[in-house]
Amino acid sequence: MIQLEKGSKKLLNAWAFYDWANSVYTLTIASSIFPIFYSALFLSEVKTVEAFGTVFKSTALITFVTAFTFLIVAFTSPILSGIADYVGNKKNFLKFFCYLGSAGCVGLYWFSLDKIHLSLLFYFMGLIGYWGSLVFYNSYLPDIAYPEQQDSISAKGFSLGYFGSVLLLIFNLCMVMFPQFFGFDLSIAESIRETGTEAEIQLALSEAKDAASFKAMKISFITVGIWWALFSQYSFYFLPKGAKTGHKVTRAVVFNGLRELREVWKQLKQDLRLKRYLYAFFVFSMAVQTIMLVAVYFGEEEISWGTDSEKTMGLIVSILVIQIVAILGAYLTSKASATYGNIKTLIAVNFVWMILCFYAYMMHTPMQFYIAAGIVGLVMGGVQSLGRSTYSKFLPETEDTTSYFSFYDVAEKIGIVIGMVIFATVDQITGTMRNAILVLVVFFIGGIVLLFRVPNENKKTALK
Repeated sequence: MIQLEKGSKKLLNAWAFYDWANSVYTLTIASSIFPIFYSALFLSEVKTVEAFGTVFKSTALITFVTAFTFLIVAFTSPILSGIADYVGNKKNFLKFFCYLGSAGCVGLYWFSLDKIHLSLLFYFMGLIGYWGSLVFYNSYLPDIAYPEQQDSISAKGFSLGYFGSVLLLIFNLCMVMFPQFFGFDLSIAESIRETGTEAEIQLALSEAKDAASFKAMKISFITVGIWWALFSQYSFYFLPKGAKTGHKVTRAVVFNGLRELREVWKQLKQDLRLKRYLYAFFVFSMAVQTIMLVAVYFGEEEISWGTDSEKTMGLIVSILVIQIVAILGAYLTSKASATYGNIKTLIAVNFVWMILCFYAYMMHTPMQFYIAAGIVGLVMGGVQSLGRSTYSKFLPETEDTTSYFSFYDVAEKIGIVIGMVIFATVDQITGTMRNAILVLVVFFIGGIVLLFRVPNENKKTALK
């Protein structure tokens, strides 16, 4: 295989194409079809499941497992990335997490309440495979692109991931909504067809379609796993193996990543503006990320849909609305920050998130949920892009940006863990996600207060 030069068009495209491969996980499994499938497993009004010796509310269980996975990623990613950089086998780590996640997606086909622990293991594999691979995928950027190329190729990766994930989701949506066109059996018993009333026949047909749609959801998990593993091969073929090889892993190397994070924190504490911004980001980010991870579960459980088919269509359409509007939201937020400044814009965006929580607590109808989805899209794209760019702007003059952003990523994931655990605990204790979503208001208020405390950019902010 030819070793491509850094900055070459083919190498850049190969890197960006991994976004096309792995983004289908976030849209189909993390955000849309799996939450609908998971909720459909519970037929009774009281949705509980016994796991790990405890009776959990269904949504609380999946939230706890998600939080645990992010905790694992937060503490292992700096260690693994440090080892990969030192030994020079970054691609092997990327492959490992890719195939682990792909296998987890395929394994979700057998997800059932009867084998809940094995089922949750498959869910865990998919989630940790996705986030674990991102650690090594993102770390490739300075290796394959020059500084002046990084913004454009990163944006290209995002675009490829968006179009690829939407394309597969639309295919899976068609398969779920119109299973008869994909060869799924919708036949009903002849006795019902011959002797049943019109109402009984229609009910039987509806049940047959629901069963076929349920099977189509399970097939969609396999399509995600295959898509992810298959299309990543193009990236794996051209991406370099990593840094120089020949080094052996020692204890010092294993814990080097954690030591670097500690050193970064010591340096950050010397900059008042950056330190206060990180406090604010940590608080409001845990609420934002929690909402994005539980939105579909909330919509499935708390909104009064009509039939199961209407619910499935409504939830997936809502996810598509969020994805499309998020692009506009990121653009508008960028324009606002250029006019009013990053901090003032973030304060305004957090205020919208806070109002959105109150609105979510009171909404019940599908139309209200669609409106909420549109608002989430506007502020979701904005707060994510502006949060990271603000951190980048506030960084001191340094060549070690990798360590600073590693610290940023770990802080974000720990925030997700805390937010998800609090959300799941309130959901488990009170029995409703409405109370849990209302608790997140406290974090947005805290984020706003902390953002007001971030010193003006013109002021001297170094601590003496």
